[in-house]
Amino acid sequence: MNSRSSHAASWLALVASVALVAASSNGSLALAGAGPAWDQRDARPDPLAVSILVYHRFGPVVSDSMTIRTSTFRGQLQYLKDHGYRTVPFRVLVAYLLHQGPPPPPRSVVITADDGHGSVMTDMLPLVREYGVPVTLFIYPSAISNASYAMTWEQLQTLTRTGLFDVQSHTYWHPNFKVEKRRLAPAAYHKLILTQLMRPRSVLKQKLGVDVDLLAWPFGIYDEELLRLAAQSGYVAGVTLDARVVTASTSMMALPRFLVTDAASGKRFAAMLPPQSP
Repeated sequence: MNSRSSHAASWLALVASVALVAASSNGSLALAGAGPAWDQRDARPDPLAVSILVYHRFGPVVSDSMTIRTSTFRGQLQYLKDHGYRTVPFRVLVAYLLHQGPPPPPRSVVITADDGHGSVMTDMLPLVREYGVPVTLFIYPSAISNASYAMTWEQLQTLTRTGLFDVQSHTYWHPNFKVEKRRLAPAAYHKLILTQLMRPRSVLKQKLGVDVDLLAWPFGIYDEELLRLAAQSGYVAGVTLDARVVTASTSMMALPRFLVTDAASGKRFAAMLPPQSP
């Protein structure tokens, strides 16, 4: 993670391959209709279409493919406001999908940010406050107060006190589960999965006092085993990088997100958003 440019390039290539597999499988992991017991939900007839956007880091210039200029982010927030989109907390969407709350308003958008980069504090927070938009921040605790690019626990505490940030799990150290599955024996791999899922829940409870039950899959990688173990570990929803809107039949543990880059403006940004009502 220290060599940002090379990491970002390989990261985007991996994300693209994961998205291609998801698309070519015709959504086989969406688990709509008859699915595993841990993800059974009644199909809803309503035309739910919610976009979940995911950001990573911000700055005055584009230093790598994962950096969004702060001015670009401002423009995106203004676009949402000017065109009648509603930015809602991720938990509003989750509650509805779990039959525990009302549906999100039409043309709803959810904003998330992954990894816990310091620019979330310095660049994202001022605009989040200005526009009053809620954010779900997925972090991996091993980096916090350790990695040079990451926030500190004190900064995360500041974010949670704003009431605009919900800090949740991005596993413990952001592993590539595909690589680890090839590298480890089955028992060791199973142990790794459980550590990556369970340890963030205990650490974030201790450090921030938050109850963690939402998960972002590192690199957007997931499969049936990972989805099942996440649900068994106490997570009620997980997010991926499958680049499509959330519908009422989408798997709770594999809710798709759109990866936002600095190029996402105008028509490119609009293509990530829920369609307008007929």
